[in-house]
Amino acid sequence: MSERLIFFTRYPEPGKAKTRLIPALGAEAAAELHRQMTEHTLAQVKPLQQNRSLTVECWFAGGDRAQMQTWLGTDLVCQPQPEGDLGNRMAQAFQTAFDSGMKAAVIIGTDCPELTTALLVEAFQALQQTDLVVGPAEDGGYYLIGLRRMVPELFKAIAWSTDRVFQQTADIASNFNLSLTTLPTLTDVDRPDDLPVWERVTAQTIID
Repeated sequence: MSERLIFFTRYPEPGKAKTRLIPALGAEAAAELHRQMTEHTLAQVKPLQQNRSLTVECWFAGGDRAQMQTWLGTDLVCQPQPEGDLGNRMAQAFQTAFDSGMKAAVIIGTDCPELTTALLVEAFQALQQTDLVVGPAEDGGYYLIGLRRMVPELFKAIAWSTDRVFQQTADIASNFNLSLTTLPTLTDVDRPDDLPVWERVTAQTIID
């Protein structure tokens, strides 16, 4: 196994999951939406394991390992996210992957329903030639980041949860002479205005 896909999610506990959607949906429905989006993301990930030397890990917040595996399956490696900001947590996830001998690692969230199996394949293929692959989000962040070696600076001095995250990351890559592949820009479902994206993707799934 020389590639690793890590997805960050949280246990779908009402009041703690998708909190920015609670004013529009209520706590129960926001948590249920988070559960559905995580399962949708995992459904895009699973086909990758059929023809790649790939391990998949879930790094979670909230709940515990037993609750996560009851939800997502006992065959899935579930790891509690460490303390610290998002950059620190991602840096530790990448470091763990490379320490265990991975040649490429990709981290995704679970709130980008437009992320497809094909885009995940594209990300891993890009890492055969490029140092860094990033999938920018419409809000200025990113829904995917992949590396073929650890570059700690990519996760420091970033204004997380702002519209500058992708640009700051690209600037750091340029400063360190990292080759960068950029995937298509997609929309994260974080706020009530984003909900039509989820509705469109699920309607398409039903049609398919």
